[in-house]
Amino acid sequence: MRRSVVWAACGWFAALSVFGEESVRIVYVSPAGNDRWSGRLSKADRDGTDGPFASLERARDAVRELKRDGGVPAGGVRVEILGGSYRLTRPFALTAEDSGAEDNPVVYAGQAGAGVVLSGGRRVADWHPVSDPVVLARLPDAARGHVVQADLRAMGIADYGDLGMDAEAGIQKWLARADNQGEYALGSTDASVGKRVSPRLELFFNGQPMTLSRGPNEGEPLLTISEVQGKTPIDVRGVKGCVEGVFSYAGDRPSRWANEPDAWVRGFWFRDWAEQAHRIRSLDTAAHRIEVEPPYHGYGYRKGQWFYGMNLLCELDQPGEWMIDRTSGILYFWPPSSLKAGLAEVSVSPGLVTVNDATNVVIQGLVFETARGTGVAMSHSVRCSVIGCTFRNLANHGVTVFGGREDAVRGCDLYGLGGGGIYLVGGDRATLTPGGHVAENNHIHHFARWDRMYRPGVMISGVGNRVAHNLIHDAPHAAILFGGNDHLIEYNEIHSACYDSNDCGAIYAGRSWTLRGTVIRYNYLHHLYGRPGGPCKGIYLDDLFSSAAVYGNLFYQVTYAVFLGGGRDNIIENNVFVDCPKAVQVDARALGWCGPHADGRIREAQTRGTIAGIRYRDPPYSERYPGLSGLLDDEPKKPKGNVFRCNIFWPGDGADIRRVMHGTVPTNWWNAIDNQSRPYVKVEDNLTDSDPLFADTTKRDFRLTDASPAWALGFRRLPIERMGLVDDASRASWPVAHAPRPLPEK
Repeated sequence: MRRSVVWAACGWFAALSVFGEESVRIVYVSPAGNDRWSGRLSKADRDGTDGPFASLERARDAVRELKRDGGVPAGGVRVEILGGSYRLTRPFALTAEDSGAEDNPVVYAGQAGAGVVLSGGRRVADWHPVSDPVVLARLPDAARGHVVQADLRAMGIADYGDLGMDAEAGIQKWLARADNQGEYALGSTDASVGKRVSPRLELFFNGQPMTLSRGPNEGEPLLTISEVQGKTPIDVRGVKGCVEGVFSYAGDRPSRWANEPDAWVRGFWFRDWAEQAHRIRSLDTAAHRIEVEPPYHGYGYRKGQWFYGMNLLCELDQPGEWMIDRTSGILYFWPPSSLKAGLAEVSVSPGLVTVNDATNVVIQGLVFETARGTGVAMSHSVRCSVIGCTFRNLANHGVTVFGGREDAVRGCDLYGLGGGGIYLVGGDRATLTPGGHVAENNHIHHFARWDRMYRPGVMISGVGNRVAHNLIHDAPHAAILFGGNDHLIEYNEIHSACYDSNDCGAIYAGRSWTLRGTVIRYNYLHHLYGRPGGPCKGIYLDDLFSSAAVYGNLFYQVTYAVFLGGGRDNIIENNVFVDCPKAVQVDARALGWCGPHADGRIREAQTRGTIAGIRYRDPPYSERYPGLSGLLDDEPKKPKGNVFRCNIFWPGDGADIRRVMHGTVPTNWWNAIDNQSRPYVKVEDNLTDSDPLFADTTKRDFRLTDASPAWALGFRRLPIERMGLVDDASRASWPVAHAPRPLPEK
């Protein structure tokens, strides 16, 4: 952190200074400390007989002792963590015993400006040239003489984690299960959604994640399935495939994998938004045929889908790649620069900090890095917060919050993550009791390194949680994923998301009529293109999602900016769309291919009186959403009640974005409401054929001038200057640099 603060003064937070420094009990921790000392001093005394503690655990236990003697003191307790690196082999655990009081919290704070790092890594220093002729023969010609090796088993490291992942990208499968059981849809108090990633060992060099050997390499054309050969056919609305992972491939690249004992493939096997990694069971290079180890992908396999090989010594062909021989425990690595001058580390600890059943605990100003799991995993805690921290180089997520209420993640930087950024799950859908969790003013980017689909920058679920003023970019899939009711998504800036998929949304939710009440307002979405530069969605309300208010957002160069997938009662009002072909789309999917899904909901309502497990005709749903109780009597499969009102649509010059749309833009370029939906959608008072008279489109200044014709329609000013990050005391870093990904060439 760049400022000496404890937490931001907003909501229930209060600045430490109001208590006075003298009233705060301070415990010190230092890498140069000693757990036999008192922890009352920030450095060792002259005699070397007293000073700070050495470990977080000893400081925690000292706070427990202090509380047992008289409770939490007025002003709270501050554990001052002095500069340096703290190496963890297991998570530092806080529980109910470590709670503070509402006005007197327990704070674990890094010394301002001192670089306090909690690391789950272990240095690898004993490197040797590869000399085994069998290994050298497997290496590509270009790698020989560059690849070095280290013996992890000699270091006592024998657990390397699992290269696999759950089918359907983990969350997608879990989403369907939870939704069908009437839980949260995209999350419940069941924390499994945040744990469905194997704790994998990774290699880092000079603070950067290295690449598990793969072929083709990142940026090269991927391999494709030429034919599927499984015995059980699949036909999904005319898209044919098979259940079993048995297929022939195009090209000769896999022939070099024949002698690899632990070869894997990762692919988008049926859908371009659902991936999975498999160990190869058999490889027939003569027939160009691969069979993978089950469990098979939940959606199956089809011709034309893409994949690549990984964990292959024969593909270790460029600087920065590595792999482990899991039989011998030998780590092979092509360092991108001098090992003598650099730092190589492998992740060891399964996580870094856990907070369970605690109240009023603050974690502030720390760097969390190089772990196999999640940085801070919080469950069933109340008014706990993570502020101004940095999360980097973690195999799973940055921060997860499950259950509890009024927890917050503020001002953090999160990047280089194998999974997602921040997960907030809280509130009770049965009673519509809000969780009150907050993700605010965080910079989240370059995440989902391992599991690229359904690992969002922020995921919120349950009831009444808030995502605000975050900057989210460089995401292969969604930036914000949400489900449940009554959330508030506001003042976020999102760009360069969904670049590795197409049928996805930068802000995405689905899949029930009962998921109502969310407000999406004052967000800036720009430069959003799918794979490879094809269309994707900005805000995607999927498969019957209903009753969202999309108000006051700014869209620039977003293909399919707002997409309503058959839902009802969504109000799209007072938004600005610039250079967004097919800016608004509505379909009537429940009258077509999604009919069986809708019919299942209707049968459930008729026989059980519930929709997705929700008693929608009873309070609180009947009171909170009066339009929901009469759903079955109002042609529920028709997308009624959707309104597009007082929006601005302007094509701009459109030169780049039109290439995405494969040609010229038709006269009605902004409107892609399908014919089945059109009778049920209200479109009124939009500015579609006049120059809005923005301040300066060449500089992307989309404020309206006083002469704009939009004012006459009742358009209200957008708070553009407030969208995105805020320079306040909570921020881990400032200024923040970022730039949109360029539109890929076709």
